[in-house]
Amino acid sequence: MLSGTALLARDKTPQPPPAPAHAPEPSVTDDFIHKQFGDDCSLLQGPPQFVADLDGDGVEDLIVAARCKNPVANQVEYSYLVADPYMTFLGFGDTRVTSSFDSERPERKGVCVLIVEGTGADAWRAEKPKAKFLLINLPFKTLSVKHLDLKKRHTMGVYMEESGEGESTSSVLFWDGKSKYRYMQLGSTME
Repeated sequence: MLSGTALLARDKTPQPPPAPAHAPEPSVTDDFIHKQFGDDCSLLQGPPQFVADLDGDGVEDLIVAARCKNPVANQVEYSYLVADPYMTFLGFGDTRVTSSFDSERPERKGVCVLIVEGTGADAWRAEKPKAKFLLINLPFKTLSVKHLDLKKRHTMGVYMEESGEGESTSSVLFWDGKSKYRYMQLGSTME
């Protein structure tokens, strides 16, 4: 029988960090995006595509930047969830309202992040993925996927260099371990 101290020591064994992110092979095409999110969504040229285990289930997920004309219109037909982690962080995350917010800059209109959570051996390529998310109103210029250490766990985060007026800031998007993706500001960049 283990003593109380031995039980505590056993429970505090560090979990290994998740595998590093990599580019999908082959690269994701607009055809794949149309199949998963509808014809209103297309890949955004520029930001890289990533494959990593964002939700911590051991199966790879897909992360891509896209442009979607009307994010709410196809969510029932294509079985995805529209979420707004940025506006939720700011205190107002009702996507019925925030999905209608237009960017002040025309080149940012409809820019979003698409996440396809994988399941089974086919991971994110599965005919019916575990879950799909269309994340709106994220003010990113660049995206990267790296390890994120939270208080009680290691996970993967989608790091964003943000586009804004004045000073540049950085932030991270991560799975909360329960039901949604959360946004967290990290601070100013050193530009």
